[in-house]
Amino acid sequence: MHWSGIQQRRSSWQDGVPGTNCPIPPKWNWTYQFQVKDQIGSFFYFPTLHMQRASGGFGSFVINNRAIIPIPFDTPYGDIVILIGDWYKRNHTALRKALDAGKDLGMPDGVLINGKGPYQYNTTLVPDGIDHETIEVQPGKTYRIRVHNVGTSTSLNFRIQNHNLLLAESEGSYTVQQNYTSLDIHVGQSYSFLVTTDQNASSDYYIVASARFVNESQWKRVTGVAVLHYTNSKGKAKGPLPEAPNDEFDKTFSMNQARSIRWNVSASGARPNPQGSFRYGSINVTDVYVLRNKPLACRPVQSEGGFMEVILQNNDTKMHSYHLSGYAVFVVGMDYGEWTENSRGTYNKWDGIARSTVQVYPGAWTAILVSLDNVGVWNLRAENLDSWYLGQETYVRIVNPEETNKTELPIPDNALFCGALSKLQKPEDISFAVSITGNRSKLFFMLLMAVSAFISVFG
Repeated sequence: MHWSGIQQRRSSWQDGVPGTNCPIPPKWNWTYQFQVKDQIGSFFYFPTLHMQRASGGFGSFVINNRAIIPIPFDTPYGDIVILIGDWYKRNHTALRKALDAGKDLGMPDGVLINGKGPYQYNTTLVPDGIDHETIEVQPGKTYRIRVHNVGTSTSLNFRIQNHNLLLAESEGSYTVQQNYTSLDIHVGQSYSFLVTTDQNASSDYYIVASARFVNESQWKRVTGVAVLHYTNSKGKAKGPLPEAPNDEFDKTFSMNQARSIRWNVSASGARPNPQGSFRYGSINVTDVYVLRNKPLACRPVQSEGGFMEVILQNNDTKMHSYHLSGYAVFVVGMDYGEWTENSRGTYNKWDGIARSTVQVYPGAWTAILVSLDNVGVWNLRAENLDSWYLGQETYVRIVNPEETNKTELPIPDNALFCGALSKLQKPEDISFAVSITGNRSKLFFMLLMAVSAFISVFG
C-alpha cells in the first residue's frame, strides 16, 4: 500500500512499492509505521501491485494543520473529498492480460465520481438505474473540495456548473489562490479548491469529470457526472453539461493553465516558518538526468545528496504523469519540443509549485528540481497504471553520508521478506495489528483494504 505524495522521513521501508517493500501475504495484517515529513494537505493511498488500483483499491488521506499553524484562508464551513477516475468493466487481471499481449487498454467504459456512475443528464448517453453521487451543501457557505484523479490512465477536466474553483492547495503545497472555471487533473494528481455556494437554488448543479486529450466522439459516453445539491434546492440539475475547454487546435491552453499554478511562498508550511525561506532557485544543481519515456531509460540513479535536476521528455503521443516517492519536487518548467540546455532560461526560479506528481504533455518536456534531503531508496515512475505495469519506472537511491547512520531509520522489526530472502520471513505477528493511533511525530496504521475510505490524521 503506497501513500501517494506522503513524504516519509528517513525511511523508504514503509513506502509500499515493489523494489523497496515485499508484498503483504494473503490474509495477513501488516502495520505501516512512518513519520510524515512536515506536510499539510490532500493525498491518497492505493495498492501498488497488479494494477489493483484499477479495481477500486484507493482512498483519500488528509493531513490537517496543528492549531499553531495558520492556513492561508478562512476556515471552510465543510471539507469534501471527491475521487475521480476512468473505469473499466474488465477487472485488473483482465487489464493485465491485455497489456501482456501487447494491446492497449482502449477506451474506458466510464468515469466514476466517488465510485459511482453518471447522473442521467442525457437519456441517450446515460441509461436508467445508475447510482450517482450527490453532494449536499448549505447555501452561502465556502467549502474545501479535495479532488484526486485516482484513475488508470486518463487525464480529466474537473468543473462544477456555474461555480468558480478557487485553487488553494496541491499535494501538500499551498498555491497562489486563483479562480478557474475548470482545471485539468492528470492521473495521480490532487488539488484543493475553495468553492462558495453563492448560486440561486432554482435547481441542483452538475459536477463533471470528462476525458481530456482524446479525439474520439465516443468519449462523450465516459463522462463522469455527479450532483451538487443545495439544501434549499427547488429542482433537479438540468440543461447541457458545462463545456470543457474548447482547445482542440490549441496545444498551449492546458500547458499555460498548468504554468499558472504557482507556489504561495508567503504561506506557512507544516512548521511555523514561511515556505519561501527555501530558495530553490539559488541552489547549485549537483546531478542532472534527462529521462525519455520512448525509448525508456531505466537506469537507477544514485546520489549522496544535494540538488537534482530531472528533465522528463515525453516523445509519446499520449499524456503521461510521473511521481517521485518520498519527495515533493519543484516544477520549474515545461514546453513542447525537445529540451535543450537553453531551456533553462525559461525556468520559474521563484514560485514553481512543489508537488509529488507532474504531467508531461505529448511531444513535450517537464523539468523538476529535487532537494535530495531524504535518505533511502525511492521509486520514480509513470503514474499511468498501464505504463507503470509495462516497466516505466526507475529508482533513486539517496546515500546516507553519515557513518553512524543516525538520520536513516533501520529496517523495521516487522519487515517482510521475499524472493532470495524469503527464508528470513517470520510468522505473522498479530501484535502489530493495532487500531489507528496518531501523534505529532509518528503515525501508526493498521492496513485496511477499503474502497474509497477516508482517513483524517493530524500532522
